[in-house]
Amino acid sequence: MELPIYIADAFTDRLFGGNPAAVVPLQTWLPDSRMQAIAMENNLSETVFFVKEGDGFRIRWFTPATEVALCGHATLASAHILYTELGWKADSIAFESLSGRLTVQKTQQGLTLNFPANPPIETDPPPGIFDALKIPVSLVFKSRFDYMVLLDSESAVAALSPDFSALAHVPARGVICTAKGDTVDFVSRCFYPQSGINEDPVTGSAHTVTVPFWAAQLNKNKLQAEQISARGGKLFCELQNDRVLMTGTAVTYLKGSITL
Repeated sequence: MELPIYIADAFTDRLFGGNPAAVVPLQTWLPDSRMQAIAMENNLSETVFFVKEGDGFRIRWFTPATEVALCGHATLASAHILYTELGWKADSIAFESLSGRLTVQKTQQGLTLNFPANPPIETDPPPGIFDALKIPVSLVFKSRFDYMVLLDSESAVAALSPDFSALAHVPARGVICTAKGDTVDFVSRCFYPQSGINEDPVTGSAHTVTVPFWAAQLNKNKLQAEQISARGGKLFCELQNDRVLMTGTAVTYLKGSITL
């Protein structure tokens, strides 16, 4: 059996920027263990699989270690491949997922993801989080998937050098660190050693957490965000009631096939 595979860099307009995702379109679902093995073999932060369903697609995302319930950059990469390689013509694409119905709209600015908002709630810090991040005590919030730590400056976020083995013991999908930006509304970095990814380059799902938070802090619904990882990525975001819109672009890096 041969399966098509693509790799696209998401939330960037240049190769080797943003966040790479492997995209594997399927006619029918593979066993979960086989999809997990493919994701482990790819060794990217996400491998995404989708199957045609109704007027759209059913979509699933796998890190090298586990299946996750929501992933932004791999959804953007999937839409990019559907438009550029697989002949999708409509102006929008609907994906059914573990997080409900997601849509991607083709616009003049790029591709706009429409995801459920996941506003964080201030909480007591889990044991060891500050030692693992090597920072003083800070405000900590909890979302559906992740902890979020608020830092006092963009430079503090940029300077983070976590102890990933210690951070992996924090009981969540991962840890988002964020601060008000110097030239954008806010910046972030995202750490997921629990999911087999020490640092994710650009994380769409994290912005379902940070966008509602910063919209309230800054009293504005349209926000420019930057994830200041080594690869870097920029997102144009908007909070619309209980939904977060994230607009970005993607670039195809690889087209090939998997032999099973």
